[in-house]
Amino acid sequence: MDEEIRLLKDGQVIGQSYTIERFLGEGAFAEVYRVRHRFLGRQAMKVFKATGMSIEEIEQMLQEAVLLSQIHHRNIIQVFDANIAETSKGLCGYFTMEYLAGGSLDHHWKSFGLKLMPVENAVDIVRQASRGIAVGHSEKPPIVHRDIKPQNMLIGYDAGGMRVCVSDFGLAKRANPMTLMVSAKGTRVFKAPETFKDYQKDSCMGDVWALGCTLYLLLTDRFPFGDPGQASLVDDFNFDQPLIPPSQLNIQVDPGLDQIVCRCLAIHPKNRYPSAIQLLADLEKWKPVEPGSISPAKMVITETNKDALGPVSSPNQSEARGMVEKALKLARRADRLSEAADLMEEAFNKWPDLREEYEWQVTLWRRGVMTVAMPPDRNASNK
Repeated sequence: MDEEIRLLKDGQVIGQSYTIERFLGEGAFAEVYRVRHRFLGRQAMKVFKATGMSIEEIEQMLQEAVLLSQIHHRNIIQVFDANIAETSKGLCGYFTMEYLAGGSLDHHWKSFGLKLMPVENAVDIVRQASRGIAVGHSEKPPIVHRDIKPQNMLIGYDAGGMRVCVSDFGLAKRANPMTLMVSAKGTRVFKAPETFKDYQKDSCMGDVWALGCTLYLLLTDRFPFGDPGQASLVDDFNFDQPLIPPSQLNIQVDPGLDQIVCRCLAIHPKNRYPSAIQLLADLEKWKPVEPGSISPAKMVITETNKDALGPVSSPNQSEARGMVEKALKLARRADRLSEAADLMEEAFNKWPDLREEYEWQVTLWRRGVMTVAMPPDRNASNK
């Protein structure tokens, strides 16, 4: 996106506290920037595009920030501040939240290129996302996210290791206390079958369906129903086709995981997990099986396809290695460990093999622990 048409410009100061560092991306309703708070360091700022609104209307748009401020969990993005700022197009509402340098799950998944994501990683990601969604589902009445998808899950590292955060609660809504239903919103390819027949039939079970779609995609590089190349055209006709168990597309998937995924994607909502709470219970029980202990299933001929959610940028090993070297140099100073960790996480998306090599260092840096390591030998890494 050209800087001339953005709402905010690099270097611009908002509210005397936030300096715009760079543009991160945009959706239909908002732009997101990386900012630096004068005292609290890096954060992300979501700025709503709507202009010409009254203060009351802007405050209504900030209800997402209000809702997020009421839900506190490690796997839900944390909100810090909300206000109104002068932009290139007039007054706009914004809120700030924690910044996760690894970016979206979409980018993380695509970084594996032609390789499938390891099964254990895929399960851990959806398990963590389910922990966050389960907090909303446990509210009375429950909070339904309505737009769960890889683009709305953020990946980062903290002192405990890889951390998944569910974000973008702009469509989230408390269910009707009598019916426990909400109107259907969100991305068609992640919506449950019942919402195509009655747009008032979204629910916690709809969120479970979206979590199941996400897990299926991570395990197989395919959507469970429909042609990934025409994801926007998905309708209730697609659900007439039988679901191919993920184990037939990925031999590393065991029967227990097959059962979890297939229950998430049951066509009739009554056969699905009632909420993320019950799904989480089964994901917590699941354990990876020993290599070689899975009986080979009849495999369906398929090709990996990371284009299902849009174009894939080419992995860049040399650029990633350069970022690693810079991160290792930054990490020699205690006051720059956070910046070093951010840079290393960005490098992981350029070349995913770096995760196995440097993930332990990022975790220590997030704890404030300096590590002694020399920049890697490029020639040795390519042998």
